Amino acid sequence: MEVFSSFQTSPSLSHSPFKSNPSSPNPRITSPSNTFQRINLGFPCKQFDRRADLSRKNKNHVFPVEDVCLRLRNGFQGIGSLDSLTGFPLGSRYRLSPLLQRQYSECRNIAARSELVGTGSPNAEYPLTEFQLGSKLRGIGFYTITAVAAIFLFVVMLALHPFVLLFDRYRRKAHYAVAKIWASLTMYPFIDVKIEGLENLPPADTPAVYISNHQSFLDIYTLLTLGRSFKFISKTGIFVIPIIGWAMYLMGVIPLQRMDSRSQLDCLKRCMDLVKKGASVLFFPEGTRSKDGKLGPFKKGAFSVASKARVPVVPITLVGTGKLMPPGMEATLNMGSIKVVINKPIEGSNTGLLRDEAWNAIADDLVRHGHGVHRVE
Repeated sequence: MEVFSSFQTSPSLSHSPFKSNPSSPNPRITSPSNTFQRINLGFPCKQFDRRADLSRKNKNHVFPVEDVCLRLRNGFQGIGSLDSLTGFPLGSRYRLSPLLQRQYSECRNIAARSELVGTGSPNAEYPLTEFQLGSKLRGIGFYTITAVAAIFLFVVMLALHPFVLLFDRYRRKAHYAVAKIWASLTMYPFIDVKIEGLENLPPADTPAVYISNHQSFLDIYTLLTLGRSFKFISKTGIFVIPIIGWAMYLMGVIPLQRMDSRSQLDCLKRCMDLVKKGASVLFFPEGTRSKDGKLGPFKKGAFSVASKARVPVVPITLVGTGKLMPPGMEATLNMGSIKVVINKPIEGSNTGLLRDEAWNAIADDLVRHGHGVHRVE
């Protein structure tokens, strides 16, 4: 990797690479200095150093902020460390003005790195291109197979649907058998899936509440390979995706509008109704994918359904999915294997005790395999 050093140091910045921005309308906003290193990444990307106009997506106000726009490891082009530099709320989204995009469009093969990144060690450059090509090629192959298989298997599912509604309206085992074939065809060429504790799965006709930790987009693929017909919950926007969304509708997947309390209540009521009619349901009780791979606290919804319906809770631990396809990097697929640990079913009528016992079971598995957890007090 060829590195070009270009330093423009200011005497006032001898101890810190950051200074206050007096022209900013927000006193919390700070800006990095013009000190940076240029690194040849070996692929095209745009550089934005000096003072840039960054406008917030949800407001029309323009904030003059010095920062760098670089092409990140996963190919996403965004503002590096913008939240920590400006003091804007975490999770805010920004866009570059068209003027800046035109102004710097001729820059190629250059990324800029703030001096703060280099303060830890003299050679702190991150090997951005390592494993990148192989991961992207595997990602292309993964989605190609899943798309082609989905088209043919959806036709099978569509042909079976009238009979499923007549004879197995709630469990829909035929549809989940097709889904297992689809998930297996997609994963097995690229990923070695190891299952531990398969004997702990309840009989196929026994209703249960399955719960699992949530680390990756691969989680639902992995769980479908177990061959159990559990209804799971998905965002309503997924249902409009051609083939995949339509197949989820035929399978009886439960739609949920996030941040809508009424939709959440309706979702829990539907889960309760399905369990009482003999179907099983699957929850990710953390509520979202873990960003750091650690197990987060569990919400009570899944355990409330289990305690009221008097059905067992089956804790399932997924190990390795977050490393193979981390959140935010769904276009790539890294090399590795996945381990599925199926714990013994837990029964009880106390929602809180069920939640704690299930959390402890999954946390113990993750710690045993070298992963961390966010301790719940």
